Amino acid sequence: MGVFSRFMDIINSNINSLLDQAENPEKMVKLMINEMEDTIIEIKTNCAAAIGAENTAKRKVQELEGLVDRWQKRAELAISKGRDDLAREALLEKKKLTAELEKLRAESERYDQLVKKYKADIEKLNEKLESAKAKYRAMREQAAREAEEAEARRKASSGPYTYTYNWSSKNKDADPVERFSRMEEHIDKMSERKNQAAEDKDTELKFKDLEEQEEIESELEQLKKNMNG
Repeated sequence: MGVFSRFMDIINSNINSLLDQAENPEKMVKLMINEMEDTIIEIKTNCAAAIGAENTAKRKVQELEGLVDRWQKRAELAISKGRDDLAREALLEKKKLTAELEKLRAESERYDQLVKKYKADIEKLNEKLESAKAKYRAMREQAAREAEEAEARRKASSGPYTYTYNWSSKNKDADPVERFSRMEEHIDKMSERKNQAAEDKDTELKFKDLEEQEEIESELEQLKKNMNG
């Protein structure tokens, strides 16, 4: 596709409308930015070439203007010397150069208008480019914010630790602070049960000792009775 066709497509396009219809707006605007940057480079290259051609045409115009003026003066000189034949030749040469001069002036004017158009096109396209870049930056920033928010939600929902306690679904969805409080409460209860079990075991052992001593004392008394009897 030619540079002018691409340029007009971009200039006449509505960026927001194109993005609304795109499946991947971020990718679409990035492609538009690349296309605009490439087009600007081509237009600047063509503009530089047009400026070079315009300068060449202007230089030739000045040269021909000097030649036309020279042949005009030669014709006047020939007339003043009574050489009408030479005057006719001078005027004929002047006529040829004048025709060529008019063509070069028209060519120079065309290049001048083309350079102005190129510069105007570059300015318009740069405005479009800055708008597209701003749109792209906003989309990237929005995508980054959404990614951060998603990550924050993921961390908040999963939590930084894994517990062996069998939490209910209600506890899993609870606020992290509340979950920590419930965990501490659970640990405290487990410690209390462990301590109570230790105390109960110690009491059980004490009673067993007492019961064993009672049995021994009873057997001892029975033995004494038997021996004394």
